[in-house]
Amino acid sequence: MKDKPLKTISLDEVTDKYIGKLGTSKREAFENELRLDLLGEAIKQARKERHLTQEELGRLVGVKKAQISKLENSLTDARFETIIKVFKALNAKVNFNVELLNQTVKLA
Repeated sequence: MKDKPLKTISLDEVTDKYIGKLGTSKREAFENELRLDLLGEAIKQARKERHLTQEELGRLVGVKKAQISKLENSLTDARFETIIKVFKALNAKVNFNVELLNQTVKLA
């Protein structure tokens, strides 16, 4: 009996199958949560590179340590203003891309 070759599928195909197709509400929620996770990880990495504790970063931003922890662990929907303050306190360059009607606008 011959072994069948393994069929490979892309990550996009797996995501479409188990999460939902692009444009569906379930997929949008998944994509937004993934972006928040990446943002939290970026904050955590930048903070550690600057040898700051969560408490020290919180003092620089004007929030409590718990808020920094929640941001890093993506446990909260933080205000955009707070996220910008955190990156400024970390002396990090921030770039955002906003896609509107198939046109990309870069904000720096």
